[in-house]
Amino acid sequence: MADATAIASVGELAAASQVARHAIIAQVLREAQPYIETLRGRTLVIKLGGSTLDNQRDALEDIVWLRGLGAHPVLVHGGGPEINDWLERVGLPRRFERGLRVTDAATLDVVRMVLAGKVNGDLVRLLVSLGGRAIGLTGIDGGLLHARQIAADLGYVGAVTTVDAGVITALSAAGFIPVIAPIALGDEETVLNVNADDAAADLARGLSATKLLYLSDVPGVLDAQGRLLSELTDHEVRALVDQGVISGGMIPKAEAALRALETTERVHIVDGREPHVLIRELFTHEGAGTMIRRAR
Repeated sequence: MADATAIASVGELAAASQVARHAIIAQVLREAQPYIETLRGRTLVIKLGGSTLDNQRDALEDIVWLRGLGAHPVLVHGGGPEINDWLERVGLPRRFERGLRVTDAATLDVVRMVLAGKVNGDLVRLLVSLGGRAIGLTGIDGGLLHARQIAADLGYVGAVTTVDAGVITALSAAGFIPVIAPIALGDEETVLNVNADDAAADLARGLSATKLLYLSDVPGVLDAQGRLLSELTDHEVRALVDQGVISGGMIPKAEAALRALETTERVHIVDGREPHVLIRELFTHEGAGTMIRRAR
């Protein structure tokens, strides 16, 4: 009799646990529904880079889910650690000036091999394995990105001048997830290496994206005491840069975000190392990182 009572108790606990799970799911769906509706049919440019490439599976699952919900995600990736690794393997030095990789002809060959070949191919493979329809591109394909050389001392490093979004628009309309390596066409048939943060911002502008999301290795923009700032205007971001609160490697990201806001409604900076951070940022009231918008 005692055994029967214990079994009944276990069954009741299991049933209660299942009811609780269903209640949580229902609450999450109720909270997410308005956000899902606002993103259906909208373009989201998502930049994945830095150490977040080592924690990419959850982010890619989120991207596949976003596509399934009717959003049009466009993934832009970096690959700095992989490039450094391959430069070391082939005996080439790595040098940076003003936060940008000095790219001579030999280094450019490695950059193209790693970004367009290994990193881009691995991301496409993972997206497809997760149920997505992904296609890998570089900024060269379809004349997507044109750029000018920034400075002679940086070598083959470019800043985007024009975006021809036709190939991205066509692929998104057909249900694909474009995955883009930040390599652009320069003058006189040259190829230029473009900073991935900048390439993502320029693509967001060229696509008139609703959102630009940076998956980085920091929680977002922090105040002088190291506390996360969950929402900022473009004016407040400029003030934080002037005050030195935004500093170091966050400055180029902030500047790229401000440039994107000329046409993009929102820019988000989140910690790509957190599980399913995209879903938390886009579909919950609390969010997960920093959202930047134009001042009204």
